[in-house]
Formats: sequence, structure tokens, C-alpha cells
Amino acid sequence: MADKYSLKDALFNTEKVAKIALEIKSVFSSFEQEKFEKEVVEKFPDLELKECIYHIREMFVKYLPDDFKEATTVLLEALPPALDETKVDDDFGDFIYAPYSDYIATYGCKHEYLEFSLDALGEITKRFSVEFSIRDFINHFPKESYTKLDDWSLSKNYHQRRLASEGLRLKLPWAKSINIDYHDNLPILANLYHDKTRFVTRSVANHLNDISKIDPTFVLDTLDTWKRLEKQDVKEMEFIINHALRTLVKSGHEETLTFLGYRPNPLIEIQNFKLASEVITIGEALEFSFDLKAEKDEGLIVDYIIYFCTKVGKMSPKVHKIKKLKLQKSELITVSKKHLFKANMTTRKLYPGQHKVELQINGKIYASQNFQLI
Repeated sequence: MADKYSLKDALFNTEKVAKIALEIKSVFSSFEQEKFEKEVVEKFPDLELKECIYHIREMFVKYLPDDFKEATTVLLEALPPALDETKVDDDFGDFIYAPYSDYIATYGCKHEYLEFSLDALGEITKRFSVEFSIRDFINHFPKESYTKLDDWSLSKNYHQRRLASEGLRLKLPWAKSINIDYHDNLPILANLYHDKTRFVTRSVANHLNDISKIDPTFVLDTLDTWKRLEKQDVKEMEFIINHALRTLVKSGHEETLTFLGYRPNPLIEIQNFKLASEVITIGEALEFSFDLKAEKDEGLIVDYIIYFCTKVGKMSPKVHKIKKLKLQKSELITVSKKHLFKANMTTRKLYPGQHKVELQINGKIYASQNFQLI
């Protein structure tokens, strides 16, 4: 059997550490390269992913100059060339540079170093996003941080532009919370929503999706304004709208469905909803199908909800997409779907027991069936 994939081992390993050690040695001749590599790597088996970042950060403290500015200058000079600015998406860089910005957030988030530290983060983010580290500065120096983020939102470098949005997200995954008023983020987002780079516009959409969980009206009004201004390509604006409103759509938010051109209570009929099997083994797929008939012309967002059995026997729902479609009056179609219950998922642990699948169309539940996972 193949070994289970380890994200930590892929991101932090002997080769990655040797890479940054060699880079540092090339600009800092007294750097004890071999000792640094040995002491960093020998701890990895006992550490989780984030702990690897903290561990390397502390090794910087041990092996680089005591003076913060001097040590940071070494790190900056050791950085590889900036990521390719001609790309438009999915260019995250190398996670091994995460400790660089964490070092600055931990030891340089002080008034005496403020401008120096922010500029350093602006350079590091061209190699790997500093979206987590900038949040320390937002919390401690909000005015200065907003000024810098506003500058970055107009940068020629799209990684800095993305950071202006991503760093200010209310619910950035795995990140510490920030004490901000999301209304204050709007001028920065207004600089970014008409960006030509998907890496940036996806961040803007995710940013609005975060806000939609607490203030749907604000998000809908913002998107409506942007759409009317016609600064963004029509297809890209459509992407931003759909991605920003995905949580509201899944929850059946009526104002959102109306905004998107869907009726909250479509005149449709569900027939022959059936499962291929009511008993599924972990590693197999749940297969289901149903007939869908429209009683008038309808635009439909067809989703399904899996209610997963938790460790304590409760149900945990997760909405999944099937398709968007338009049906003519009296039109009948058959929809089928497979959902794989994959073993050893990194995002969810599966537990045997009773599960449930529901059909959700335009935010409304139309049918459901139970099944057993064994």
C-alpha cells in the first residue's frame, strides 16, 4: 500500500531547507549552513505544519544577526527572483518562504521598525503570500497598514495587489482574526475588482463571500454597483458575482437568488428520486438520479446536500453543486450524480452510520433519502 500523502512533508523537507540555507549562505558568508540545516530538519518529525514555520523562524533568530534589521536584510537579499509577473493565476510560490514573513511579524511588528517591516513584507509576498503575517500589523498599526495596503492595491505586481484584498479578509482560513470594520475595505476592493488577473479577482470574490456571511445586503449592493460601472469584463464580472455569492446561494438566500435572476420558489416537479444503493462502503460512490420537470420556463440552480454522520452520531450538512440550467415549460430531464466517499480525506474524516442526501433547487429542499455508510 502506498504511503499516505503528507502535506507537511511535501512543504518542509531536507531539500527545501537546503535550498534556503544555500541562498542565505550566498549573501551571508558567516552563516553556519550545515548546523542550520541539521537543527532545522531533525525537529520536523515531531512538528505539525505550522510548527515547522515557527521552528524555522526561531532558527533564523539563532543563526542570523541579533539585530532585526540586519537579519531581515539578509533574508531579503537571499530571496530568489520574484515570481513570474506574466502569469495570471495559481502562482502561490514556495511555502518554504512562509517563515520569512513570520519572522518579521513576530520580531518586527513594532513602531520603530514599522515602515521597514511593511516594505519587507511587500518584497516577500512576491515569492510567497504574506497574507497571514500582515494581519499582525493590521491589528497593531491599522492606519499605517491600510495606507500600505491601499498602495499595494495599485501596485504593478499582482501578488501585492492580491495581498491588499487577501490580507484584509474577515474569515481568511487558518489565519488569526483582525479587528477591522469591513466597510473600510471597500475603497481597496474597488481598486481591485476590475483587475485583469484572476488571482486577484478570486481574492476579491472570496473577500466578499466572507462579508456575505454577516451582511448580505452590503455585498449585493456592492456587486450591483460594480456591475453597473462596467469596468470589468462581462465574463469576469460574472465570475466575481457567482463566486462572491456562493454561500448565500447554497443557503437559499432569496434576495441573492432574485439578484442572480432565479426565482426562490420555481414551479417544478421532482420525480423518481432514487439511490443506486442504500448501503455504501467507504471508498465507493453514492449514485443517485431524479427526473426534473418545469411547469413554466425556469432558471434553476441544482445542488445536493450530504448530511455526514459525525463521531458523536450527529448530522453535519455539506452543500455540493450539480449544475445550473434553464428549463422550458413542460420540459423533462433526468439528472444523475455520483459522490465518492473517499477514504483518508484531508478535509473530512468519515464515520460509518446513517447519512442523508437532499436535493436543493434554488435554495429549497425538494426530496431526501437516507443511506448507510459502512
